[in-house]
Amino acid sequence: VQLQASGGGFVQAGGSLRLSCSASGNFGRIDYMGWYRQAPGHPRELVARIRANGETTYADSVKGRFTISSDNAKNTVYLAINSLKPEDTGVYYCYAQQFGSWLKWGQGTLVTVSS
Repeated sequence: VQLQASGGGFVQAGGSLRLSCSASGNFGRIDYMGWYRQAPGHPRELVARIRANGETTYADSVKGRFTISSDNAKNTVYLAINSLKPEDTGVYYCYAQQFGSWLKWGQGTLVTVSS
């Protein structure tokens, strides 16, 4: 499985971005796709994830501002980020998981939010 993420960038507080992550390769089914982020000096934390059935989970800090969605036919997950805050700055990593089998990470995409 290979994951290719894109969409990061430099934005001012209050701005928006849309991250994308596509999975390719011979991997069978995907049970979860999602996003973690890592801010400087902080551990990697879950931002949002979406199950194959559409069930979503969000970190409390992003609820109401971030929206995760997926296109199962394209094995792609999206993260719409609105009302960005400086504390949203970090490297955003997408991941894909098949329960009991594998979990793969994308290469990370940097989001920088200026105040």
